[in-house]
Amino acid sequence: MVVEHKDRLKKAVEAVLVDVPSPDGRSDIVTAGIVSAIVVDGDKAGIILDFGNTPPAEIEALRIRVEAVACTVDGINTANAIVTATRKAAPDTKPSGPSPAKAPPTPVEIPGVKHIIAVASGKGGVGKSTTSVNLALALKEQSLKVGIMDADIFGPSLPMLMGVDDRPEIKNKVIQPIMAYGVKVMSIGFLVDVDQPVVWRGPRVMGATQQLLRDVAWGPLDVLIVDMPPGTGDVQLTMVQQAPLTGAVIVSTPQDLALIDARKGLAMFRQVKVPILGIIENMSTFLCPHCGEASDIFGHGGAEETAKELGCAFLGGIPLEMSVRKHADDGTPVVLHEPEGKPALAYRAIAKQIAEGLSA
Repeated sequence: MVVEHKDRLKKAVEAVLVDVPSPDGRSDIVTAGIVSAIVVDGDKAGIILDFGNTPPAEIEALRIRVEAVACTVDGINTANAIVTATRKAAPDTKPSGPSPAKAPPTPVEIPGVKHIIAVASGKGGVGKSTTSVNLALALKEQSLKVGIMDADIFGPSLPMLMGVDDRPEIKNKVIQPIMAYGVKVMSIGFLVDVDQPVVWRGPRVMGATQQLLRDVAWGPLDVLIVDMPPGTGDVQLTMVQQAPLTGAVIVSTPQDLALIDARKGLAMFRQVKVPILGIIENMSTFLCPHCGEASDIFGHGGAEETAKELGCAFLGGIPLEMSVRKHADDGTPVVLHEPEGKPALAYRAIAKQIAEGLSA
């Protein structure tokens, strides 16, 4: 019944948004494909307006109108419209012919944020997001003000890992991050349904990434942890161009296949002059919950050897325990809920190294 009620409200919101003309005046925002997603949570509605690479001049007025129209639906008392769009390119007034190579954009400080750390991996499935969450909470225990940004637009996992599904509020055109376990959290997963796929091309992904960086009230923070998507694509490029990264942490399993991709990720950050804070070996050793015997399911020590070869720090290994997976699925990070377990102690040891490096 709850799902049916949600679907009914979503359809009702979509129906009234048909009355909002598109910026070009040719149709409405629904028919024009500007309404990218509608999310209903109780009496709240979240609407994502995607303008691609052609944002209108009066974008704020349109956003306010969309919120007002959505609130006319019976059962909807609050509406938040989130805008994703890339900036218009400046008109080309230069004479034809080959143009000189452009310098990359200069990263701009995020107000109130002292340090930004990217937690990255060359491939998926190595536990990077779980590591990001537990590192953030372990850093908070170092008396630091910490935030986590989920930069994985296509596969956001932060809402599940932090056990929250609230919708962010917007105050004075600024998105307010969700607070969980004393940490500021923001993810595209708070703006779209979990089961709804995000089908966006590069420019839109980059626009959404910029909005998560620029249009969120992050400060004041000592550290902003950015949970990067796997690979070396548009989001990674946007991040290094838009944000002044203090450094990057590379997460890998000991398996040779994962280490090959980890090397690629490390090389990308070095190429764009982002310092490497170190490598973490996740799923380092499996500890049997019954007998305590250690088994190297994915191998052991590969990340440490790779760190030595590449001349960067090895921050430590996280043992493979069922408790880490269980707490991740339950949204109860292991650092807080099994604080004396070996994984939690390993996360704290790594966080201490990172905190000492930042203070130095």
